Amino acid sequence: MNQVTPPLSRSGSGFARVLNRWGLPAPLFLGYAGLLLFMIGDGVESGFIAPFMADNGAGTEIKASYVITVYGVAVMLASWLSGALSDLWGPRRVMMIGLAIWLTFDVLFLAIAVSGENYPLMLVFYGLRGFGYPMFAFGFLVWITAVAPVARLGAAVGWFYFAFTGGLPTLGALVASFTNPVLGQYGTLWASVALLALGGLLAIFGVRQRTGYTRLAPPDVKPVQSLVSSVSIAWKKPRVGVGMLVRVINTAPEFGMLVFFPTIFIEGIGFGESRWLLLVSVIYGTNIFFNLIFGVLSDRIGWRTTIFWFGAIGCAISILLLYFVPVAMGAEYYWLALLVGALYGATLAGFVPISALLPSLAPENKGGAMALLNLGAGAAAFVGPAIVSVFLGPLGAAGVVIVFAALYLVAAVMVRYLKLPEETAKAIEEDKSLQEVGEKVVTT
Repeated sequence: MNQVTPPLSRSGSGFARVLNRWGLPAPLFLGYAGLLLFMIGDGVESGFIAPFMADNGAGTEIKASYVITVYGVAVMLASWLSGALSDLWGPRRVMMIGLAIWLTFDVLFLAIAVSGENYPLMLVFYGLRGFGYPMFAFGFLVWITAVAPVARLGAAVGWFYFAFTGGLPTLGALVASFTNPVLGQYGTLWASVALLALGGLLAIFGVRQRTGYTRLAPPDVKPVQSLVSSVSIAWKKPRVGVGMLVRVINTAPEFGMLVFFPTIFIEGIGFGESRWLLLVSVIYGTNIFFNLIFGVLSDRIGWRTTIFWFGAIGCAISILLLYFVPVAMGAEYYWLALLVGALYGATLAGFVPISALLPSLAPENKGGAMALLNLGAGAAAFVGPAIVSVFLGPLGAAGVVIVFAALYLVAAVMVRYLKLPEETAKAIEEDKSLQEVGEKVVTT
């Protein structure tokens, strides 16, 4: 992943030049579109899967949270493997494997485990399904970091998270709010399989940019060496290891709150399922647009500054408001829940530049840095539900939310340590200057 990528804004059609000026690498456009559809299919279940499993074999939401925790472990491992294997096999092949895994075990989960209300098979099939989406989505993220110019990397990553969170859970939850009354929750889950397949095939067969078709690591790097390198970089480059922990904290509360918030907001506060799903859509609908805003802004004011103020500090405040304001005000003040939900979605996007910052902390081993970054992203899917499983009983819902807020403050302290090497910072400034010259050539 050390190849030098030429500026993308000087060639191609007018549409391609517009995309490149917006920071979206034009050759990967269909990949972004496919990712959005894939993640919509993934996100359909986000607002109701825990209570659904509780009613269809798990028995209780605590037991359902164990299923989601097992799933999170698989997501964590697959997220790490997606970076390391993309280096060895190429991102496209990793994406194909991820799509096949997801579709296979999703069908088995629905057709056998859920229909038979078999809890052990839920653990197995839903858990193994967790290897699918990280290999697809984060394999594509590796492809992006290999192609995008460094001066526009924040924006390119912002577009990735625009598509990623646009589907999971934003548009996915919105789709569910329309399909659940018509198809039922079980029928909606089957409909999500079709969306996943469509998006996956569009991305895999629609993108012709050749970088992702081949291995990114040098020819002499062996499989074991690549896997070891993707872990050892954490202590060889301690800032990369710290950045991985920041990435864990970024979305751990997001995954955690989706385990126990549905019951609290639907039944405890009295919003009902449709208004809860709309709230989820507002949170992540706001998030997808701020992913772009903070992606572009971070290229101007600095990646670290954006993460510290808008991400870590912002989320510490907004997640407290997201829980305590609706609980205090009740169902009649639903509009206030929408406002604080939008605030949380916006501040959550403040972490977007971490995907540009981490590989830039180790420019000589971007593949290893991306593998560790993806490990952090996947670990969040395990850590969030695990925190709920451990603390929900003794501390209650309010206590868990306070734990999440405290984690964001810990992340703020960590971010101060993530300073770019001088040579990397200088290269970014030079690349920005070249990009500006290229854009002037295009416009004249």
